[in-house]
Amino acid sequence: MPIFSFLVYPEKNMKETLIDELSSMDYCEATPSDNEDVVILLMDTPDEETGKNLINEIKELPSLQSLSLTFGHVD
Repeated sequence: MPIFSFLVYPEKNMKETLIDELSSMDYCEATPSDNEDVVILLMDTPDEETGKNLINEIKELPSLQSLSLTFGHVD
């Protein structure tokens, strides 16, 4: 079960939109940062293929500026 965490940077003035979009996706939990314009994303997928597809889907979000992997674990 692959688990990844990311720092996710929204486009200007789109933090809430990005959180809503990420939170609506399967296997994603998005948490806003209290002191920065950044979102913490936890992804827990059933397999590597699902994880890769989900990352590619996230990269296409118009509210996303940048996605930075901070932790990754694959069984």
